[in-house]
Order: sequence, then C-alpha cells, then structure tokens
Amino acid sequence: MDSIGKLEKERQNLDAFKEQVQRNNQLSDKMVDILTSFENRLGRLQQTILPIYNEMENLQLKKTNIEKTMFELDRVIMYHDVCPRVESIILGRPNGSDGLNEFLDAMEKLREAQHYFEKNNPQSVELENVSSLFKTGGDSIQREFKEILLKHSRHVQPAILVDISTNDDELVTDDSSSVSSISHFSETVSSDLIRLADWLISESRDEYMNVYARVRANTLTKSMTTLKEYQKTGSAGSTNMAIGQTLGSPSVKSKFPHRSEVTVTRKTSKRIQHVFEKKANRMFLKASQTLGQSTGLNLGTRRPTLIENREDIVDEQEMENYLISVIALQKLMQAELSLMVGIIPIKHHHQVFQIIIQESLSNIVHEGESIAARAKRCIHRKEFANLFVMFPILKHLAAMKTEFERTMEGCDPAIRGQYSVILNTLHSTGVRTLEEIVESVRTDNSMGLPRDGTVYQLTSDVLVLMEQLLDYIDSVGPLLAQVPLYNNMVSHHITPPEKYKYLLGLYIKKVLSQLNLMLVNRSDSYNEPGVKYLFRLNNCHYVIKSLQRSALLDIVSLTEPECENTYDEMIASHKKSYQQCWNRILGFIVNLDDVQVVNGKLKDKDRNIIKERFSGFNKEIEEILKLQRGYTIPDVELREGLKRDNKEFVLPKYSAFYDKFSQSSFTKNPEKYVKYTPAQVSAMLDRFFDVAA
Repeated sequence: MDSIGKLEKERQNLDAFKEQVQRNNQLSDKMVDILTSFENRLGRLQQTILPIYNEMENLQLKKTNIEKTMFELDRVIMYHDVCPRVESIILGRPNGSDGLNEFLDAMEKLREAQHYFEKNNPQSVELENVSSLFKTGGDSIQREFKEILLKHSRHVQPAILVDISTNDDELVTDDSSSVSSISHFSETVSSDLIRLADWLISESRDEYMNVYARVRANTLTKSMTTLKEYQKTGSAGSTNMAIGQTLGSPSVKSKFPHRSEVTVTRKTSKRIQHVFEKKANRMFLKASQTLGQSTGLNLGTRRPTLIENREDIVDEQEMENYLISVIALQKLMQAELSLMVGIIPIKHHHQVFQIIIQESLSNIVHEGESIAARAKRCIHRKEFANLFVMFPILKHLAAMKTEFERTMEGCDPAIRGQYSVILNTLHSTGVRTLEEIVESVRTDNSMGLPRDGTVYQLTSDVLVLMEQLLDYIDSVGPLLAQVPLYNNMVSHHITPPEKYKYLLGLYIKKVLSQLNLMLVNRSDSYNEPGVKYLFRLNNCHYVIKSLQRSALLDIVSLTEPECENTYDEMIASHKKSYQQCWNRILGFIVNLDDVQVVNGKLKDKDRNIIKERFSGFNKEIEEILKLQRGYTIPDVELREGLKRDNKEFVLPKYSAFYDKFSQSSFTKNPEKYVKYTPAQVSAMLDRFFDVAA
C-alpha cells in the first residue's frame, strides 16, 4: 500500500512539472515576439536618423574649418598689426618688474611675427619693420641690463671689508658666510638682471657678458681702492690701538701718532692681534731696559735696526693693511663668483671671472712686489727687525693659498699663478732676511770696536733680533723648513710645532756660532792683550746671560744641549787668557829665591835687583791701572768677580814680595821704591774698570 501511494504522488508531481514547462514555453514565445518587434522598429529608426547624423557631421566640420580660418586670419592680421601695437612699449624703457614683463611680452610678439614673415613672406616690408623694431627692443634690453648693472654696482664700504677680514669666524669658516655678508644686489635687482640675461642669451647677444665683466671689474677695483684710501687715512689704523688695549699694554704707544685716534667698537680678530701686536717694539724696549740695568749700555741711543722716518720701511701697520687687502680681495672674489650665478652661463664663468679679478689681483701682486723691493732695501741697510713683521704675514698667506687657488680654479694659468707670485716673492724675501742676518754677522766690519772692550753693539743687536724671532716660531719655522741646509738636519719623526722650534734652534745656533767667530776675529785687531780678552769675555758673558734671561736658551738647547756649558768654558778660557796681562807685573815680584836677606842686609847685587823689581812693579801697576781703569765690564757680577780674581792672582805674590823686601836695607830712600803697600795695591785693583775712579 505504501508503494502504490508513493507512485501516485510522483505521478502528480510529474503532471505539475509538465504544466509548468508548458507555461514557460508560452512566456518564451511571447518574449521572442517582443524582441523581434523591437528589432524591426530599431532598424526603421536607424534608416531614418543616419542621414541626419551625417549631415550634422558635415556641418560641424565646416564650422571647425571656418573657426580655424578665422583664427589664422586674426593671427596674420595680428602679425601685420604688431608693430603699431607694441611700438610705444619698445621705444620706451623696460622700467621696473611690471614694465619689464610688458616689454618682454612685446618682444615675444615681435619674435613670433618675425618668424612668421621669415617663413611665409621673407621679402615683405612687414618683415623689415618687425626686424627693425625687434633689434631696437634688443638694444633696449641690453642697454637696460647695463644701466641696472651700473646703478646697483656699488663698491663695498671699506669698513665692511675690514670687519669681515678681521673677524675670527670669517677666518676659520668657509667662504660662504663671508660672501653672505657682502651684499651687492637686492633680490629684485638680481631677478631682473637674470631675466634680461636669459633673453640676451636666447638671442645669442653675448656682448652683454663683456659689459658685465668690465662693470664688475671696475666695482671690484673701486672696492679695493677705497679700502687702501681708508687704510691710508688712518681709519683702519685703529686696529693696532684695539690690539694694544686688548693686550693691556699702555706703555706701547702707536707708531703713528699723527693718525686720528678713532674709538674701535668692532670685534678685532685674535689672529690679527697675534700678527700685529707690536712685539718687536716691546721686545726691544724690554731688552734695552734689561741691558741698561745689567750692563750700563743704552740701546735707546743706538738704532742699528729700528730706524724711523724712512719712506721705504716695512712696518706693522702696512703689513696689517696688506694682509687685510689680500683677505678682502679673497672675500670679494668669492662674492663675484656667487653673483654671476644665473646672470652668466656656467660655461663662461671662468672667462668672465678672470676679467673681473685681473686688475685687482695685479694690483695686489704689484703691492706685494713693492713691499718685497723695499724689504730688500732694508736688508741692504741691515735693518732686519723692520722685516720681522713679514713673517706672520707669510704664514697667513700660505694658509690662504689653497682657498685662493680654489677660487680661481679654471682661470688662465697666468692669472691663477699670480697668488703664488705674491707668496714666492715674500717667501724668498723672508728667507733672504734670515740668510742676510747670518751673513751680516759673519762679515761684520760696519763699526769700530769699542775702545773700552765693552759689549759690542752688534752682539746686543743680534741677541735682540734673536729674542724677537721667538715670537715668530710658527712663521719662521715653515720658512726654514724650505731651506735644505736646515730641514735635512731635522728628524722626519719630529712634527710641528716641535719641528719649528728645532729649526729655529738650528738657525739661532748658526747665528751665535758666526757671532762668536766674528768676535774672536775682530778682537785680534786690539793691540793690547788685556782689552782683547776683556772684549771677548764681555761679549761671551753677555750672550749667555741673554740666552738665560730669555727663552732662547731652551730653543738653542734643543739642538745644542751643552750650550750653557760651552759658554761657561769659553768664559773661563777668556778669563785665563786675560790674566796673561799680569805676567809682566808678576815677573817683578816672583822668582827671587836667589836673593837672600841676612840680618836685614843684602849684597850690592841683590840690592840693585830689589830696586829694579820695586821700580818695575810700580811702573807696570801704574800703567796697567791707567789702561784698565778705562776698560769696561758692564755686568756688575762679572766686574766684581774679575776684580776679585785679580786680587787673588796678584796680591798674595805681592804681599810675599813686600813682606820679604820692604823692610830690608836695599836703599837709603825706601819711599822712592816702596810706593804701595798690599792694601794700596788692593785699592788700586778696585779702581779697575771704572773710568770715574
């Protein structure tokens, strides 16, 4: 029963499914009929619309052609009408940024018209008119470029140049900071010049670059010229005053009292202070005072190396000014390089730049050569102390060489090498100064020897010079390092600054060696042995005391550790040689062992001998007193020590002679022969080396 029921149910489901399929087929037939009808209607619509569409497309094409024709016609009319429309603008002046915009727009319209007529109607009058007006406009642009350039190319004020040249930060940082402190053009002016230059470049009107080079060259030259005038009037001379105030040295007076003393408010460079703090004058004053106290000499009346009121003296102020000028030129050159950016095409930078700097650089070179020439005349006159101010300048110039050459990179080698000309000229002058000091000491015959055997003038001068050199170790050292004679004697393991001290020690050692040799040779011209050896003794003693009193001994000891002992041995040798002048006197009072006094009586022969000995002693002691009272030993300690040595050398022998024979009956007139007691002889010896005694 169950199976029959399930079968019946399935049969009912099948009937229902068949009925549903029949309804779907009916709906499909109706949909096909609808779509077929729509397709037929769409075909009839297309047949109706397509002709209309084609007609509209043709009309649109005609419209486009008409519009293009009208545009071209307007453009052609504009090209024919451009001259009257822009003539007033072109004949005017592109003044101001707005005026420049309008002018350049007008020039662009003329350029387009010119190209049109050149292509389509090259023989037309219109082309001639447009070309003429375009050339006029181009000339106006070039003229405007020159006028703007001239108007705004003002020289840099000298006070600004001095400030940036003596500012510590400017000297130790790169040049970009210093360039930023030199303002030539405002942003607006630079923008206008760049736009004008761009137009001129686009039209291949390169002659504007020559104009730019000449104008900027004149401006640079004017900046340097006004700086020199500023320095000459003394406005920049206040640098030394500031230096003196900074150092707290009220005793150091300016060498330029005629200059107006301007109060200094700007910051002065510590480097420049170190270079120009007038150490030479202070050293000379110190040496004069020390020498006057210890030796009685007065260097203030001797002026072997510092001679004032000479036109060709190279002084501190001039060297300061020259260094400032060189630094200022470097800053200005950097500023000019920056200024060209955008105005001059990069490929032309080096060519234009060397035109700008050539005259100013040549002037600096010429000034350096002039300083060197006057320095050589100072060398010829042996005014060496005047030249020491060159040494720190050389140091700074050498330090600036790399940056200077980098600035002029790409310029003609002849231009780029001019800085080396300055450096080499002053360098050779500095080396020659050092060499001539040695040579002048070696060949000295410029002055007569002191009759009193005191310290030779050249000895004091040389020690003063050597002491001054201590302030220039880091400047003189590099100079000596370029001289093989000195550099080859220094171990490669020694590096600056110790190397420079060692080199200076070698140099001073050589100077002192030549000085000692010269003193010995010159002293041979003395006829009297006593003054000859006193002269050697005085000078030798003065040298070692000067070395000990200053830092010279420490420097010389680097190369000659036994220097002090060597001088002590020389002094002892000179003292021993000096005592030979007593041999004639001692000959009268020694070697009398054969003369015997028996009960106060002498043989006739012995009495005559005693008379001769007393008479000879009296005569010789009086003669030597007359001579040596006029001799000078300036150093108190040395003078008293030598007197003491004389007493120890003479008095014991004379006392023995006096005690043995003064009371003997060798004469009826003893007062004629026994003129001096040992105490009197001692008093006579105390009067030695004292012209007032």
